[in-house]
Amino acid sequence: MPKLGPPVSGPHKRILVGLLGQGISGSRTPMMHMSEGKAQGLDYDYRLIDLAGCTPEPAIEEILCALEDAGFRGLNVTFPYKQAVIPYLGSLSENARAVGAVNTIVLRDGVRHGHNTDYWGFGESFRRGLPGVERDAVLLIGAGGAGGAVASALLGEGVGRLMIRDTNLSAAQRLASSLAGRFGADRVDVVDDLAAATAQADGIVNASPVGMANLPGTPLPTDLIEPRHWVADIVYFPLETELLGAARANGCKVLPGAGMAVFQAVRAFGLFTGLPADPDRMRKAFDRFETEVAK
Repeated sequence: MPKLGPPVSGPHKRILVGLLGQGISGSRTPMMHMSEGKAQGLDYDYRLIDLAGCTPEPAIEEILCALEDAGFRGLNVTFPYKQAVIPYLGSLSENARAVGAVNTIVLRDGVRHGHNTDYWGFGESFRRGLPGVERDAVLLIGAGGAGGAVASALLGEGVGRLMIRDTNLSAAQRLASSLAGRFGADRVDVVDDLAAATAQADGIVNASPVGMANLPGTPLPTDLIEPRHWVADIVYFPLETELLGAARANGCKVLPGAGMAVFQAVRAFGLFTGLPADPDRMRKAFDRFETEVAK
């Protein structure tokens, strides 16, 4: 577990944090963080920094400087910036360096500290949500920032052979090369033929953005999914993606993106505040989202 930051100095010290990404208006992360901050007696403010539609798009360095000047204490980072922010950070945690992606930045003492809480977040969700599933071979779709964290977590959880598929072949090859150096070349392959890969796979994991509200669809033809497969998706808005719906209809065990979303937020809250978060309380806040938004 990464070291938490220094605890806040008092119940009235304001903590300003946010989420940087594109197309994130449906994110449940602010509600989770702000509910947990309130439960712990903190003056906790979580903002969305949504750059969708910004023309021209601001430079990352410019964005980070502006947020620092505005008093932000930290940031969560999502698609498409998890790798793009790295050159502008002063330090990287062991997990962030290993995965090659950052989803949490702590701004402290003039230094930008990069962390990856997706790694632990997916691993914890997988352990709880799919205990005992076959994992001799798994197909991972998506080799971006989230894909790197999920890939590391899967191999860490004992997947024997990880088959990586991405529409960007060079991204898949870079991720496979990095994983091979850490876990062994015999445990990682880059694949292009989805039909052949699914025929060999025990499980299928979507770590691409396909299926998000602003990018609907499925990352593979659903007729390739068999009842023997287990299927996981890291997308959580919508919570029931087309991929998961098709898998459920086929009788598959499924793992929605909620678990990863909650557990990565638990770890990020600790990094921002220096205080441990309550996972059950944050999950309840996650589940309240649709009811609260509908009011």
